Amino acid sequence: MATDAPAPPALEPEIRALGRSLDAAFPSAARRPRAAAEDLITARLARRPELRAALFRLVDVAPACRTPADLGHHLAGLLSDVPPDDRAALLGRRLGRGRATAPLTGRVASVGIRQMAGRFILAEQPQEGAAALADLWRRGVAASVDLLGEATVTPAEADRYAARCDEALTILSREAAGWPAQPILEADSAGPLPRVNLSVKVTALTPMIREAEPELGVADAAPRLRHLLRRARDLGAHLHVDIESMASRETIMRLVLSLLAEDEFRAGPSAGIVLQAYLTDSDEVAAEVLDWARRTPREHPLTIRLVKGAYWDHEVVEARQTGWRPPVFETKADTDRNFERLTRTLLDAHRDGAPVRLAVASHNLRSIAHAIAYARSLGLPDRDLELQVLRGLGDDLHDALAAHGLRVRAYCPIGDLVAGMAYLVRRLLENTANDSFLATRAGGADLDTLLAAP
Repeated sequence: MATDAPAPPALEPEIRALGRSLDAAFPSAARRPRAAAEDLITARLARRPELRAALFRLVDVAPACRTPADLGHHLAGLLSDVPPDDRAALLGRRLGRGRATAPLTGRVASVGIRQMAGRFILAEQPQEGAAALADLWRRGVAASVDLLGEATVTPAEADRYAARCDEALTILSREAAGWPAQPILEADSAGPLPRVNLSVKVTALTPMIREAEPELGVADAAPRLRHLLRRARDLGAHLHVDIESMASRETIMRLVLSLLAEDEFRAGPSAGIVLQAYLTDSDEVAAEVLDWARRTPREHPLTIRLVKGAYWDHEVVEARQTGWRPPVFETKADTDRNFERLTRTLLDAHRDGAPVRLAVASHNLRSIAHAIAYARSLGLPDRDLELQVLRGLGDDLHDALAAHGLRVRAYCPIGDLVAGMAYLVRRLLENTANDSFLATRAGGADLDTLLAAP
């Protein structure tokens, strides 16, 4: 574990210049009134943790509410924990409790939740999302589609999830064949890049994830993941395997790397994994993955999606309940420093010939500008670095990156609101955290301060 290696000082002027240039490419509030209003709400929620908690609990419980009045009553009850000086919360409590006003309050809340979900969730079905994906592509933005669904509890659920993934690969491959050429998105110095990119979760491919017995999950998920790898190979698509909580990481890493090393998959498909920078042992995991990539002959480089991590609260709470030291860095600055250090480690490996591709997933302009500046300092072309953002959080950012001629990909969830509830709450937590770049910037923080080294 090491987070004390800063970016080379000579890069700082370039990092700041890139950050300012990207920020200047964001559309003005006048051109995006709805998003600007949501940014103001985000900034307010970052300052009011009790209100934020109440609204997130409402999002979580909404699918179980049978009537609008039921939802209105739940809203009133949840807002009771918000300090009385919050006028909006006080009004919500009164309206949610009234016999005549509760149904209307519930309907308004339901509309708000669905609009919020629509910001983050592309569509309910792959076919319904095809037009939006094509529009992104024409604007110079590739996509990775994620079929919403959390951990399964039965083999039948795992089979259904695998079948949905199979169907999505088929539909998206058919639709993508008609998209116009986008050279920046379709190749880097290592070769062609698939137009279709699907992210899958191993925890949805098996109900047998056991931290103490990873071999059970590996054995049960392997046939389903092997089938999806075959489909992706045959269709010329990319299959990316997400990593979630620490409890399932070993199972997922063992499964993915063992399957990709099989002779059957040496010629394809293009595939990737996730590296979480908020974990204190992430440098050791990076070294293990790089060693595997160098030892394993495959035609396609392994794509490593570098993220900061979306399960911080879960990891900290679980560790404290058991009396263990949390496996994550406990300050944002430590995570940001480690993210930059891992960025340099992976770019150095790519420059030195390791068969890996780096996808930097962040909405933090400092982290993004650092990755671009460091890659350029190594003499790497811009096309050898992929930048990834989340739909709903990084929409303005991906347009700004595309306008700069950079390779960018949006992570686009597809599914219904019930299946996506856990995802939606994680995104809301990320967007409204006090120390999130987006919330801080929306609150009017000085850009130069945000672009300073962590």
